[in-house]
Amino acid sequence: MNFLSHFYFDRHTTNCYHVLGTVLPDLLKNADKTIILHPEKLHHTDNEINSIIAGWNKHLDVDRYFHSSDFFTTRSHELKKLLAPALVGSPVKPFFLGHIALELIIDNLLLTTGKISVNEFYDHLSGCREDKIKEFLTFAGLKDSDVFFKFYEGFKKSQYLHTYAETHQIAYALKRICMRVWHDPFTPEQEALMNDILDHYREQMFDDFMLIFEEIEHKLTSV
Repeated sequence: MNFLSHFYFDRHTTNCYHVLGTVLPDLLKNADKTIILHPEKLHHTDNEINSIIAGWNKHLDVDRYFHSSDFFTTRSHELKKLLAPALVGSPVKPFFLGHIALELIIDNLLLTTGKISVNEFYDHLSGCREDKIKEFLTFAGLKDSDVFFKFYEGFKKSQYLHTYAETHQIAYALKRICMRVWHDPFTPEQEALMNDILDHYREQMFDDFMLIFEEIEHKLTSV
């Protein structure tokens, strides 16, 4: 799941460090895909560091439940087939795009139906002290956190997750993600076609997209 979908499960918490932990695995991956940390079983003397670890573990649980669900398997496969004609000549594989597109559509629906507030998400991130984050990263085994903090400050400053509320921007968001791997993944014509496909698929998901959140919530509380 994407940033905002992870935030949904802890949207009522007042603990900014827990919220940070729920999205930190993806933030680190976006900052530098070679960073690999496994703090899952660590315990610190500082409660705020432990809150980040608890949030990290929540992230892993949510992703595991999401990716093993029939919802994910069915929806990502449908998107893969629908998007394939728009990807002729593109280096991007339909399976990869179907996976990412589904997560972006879900985030869009959370925002456009008022299930979460993107401002509240960024407020949580802004409430976390940099020295605490650095202490966690060092404790988890990251020797040099400069690359992460450069990305993280840009992530908070740009607040680009606001654009996820704009349905016509979903294809653009997909392109931004793909450009981390491929320099020029789509032509303007492909992007326009993808927008039409994603807009129609979003309408199909509108009435039942919350089922996956209910399913995961049930699994989280049943552990």
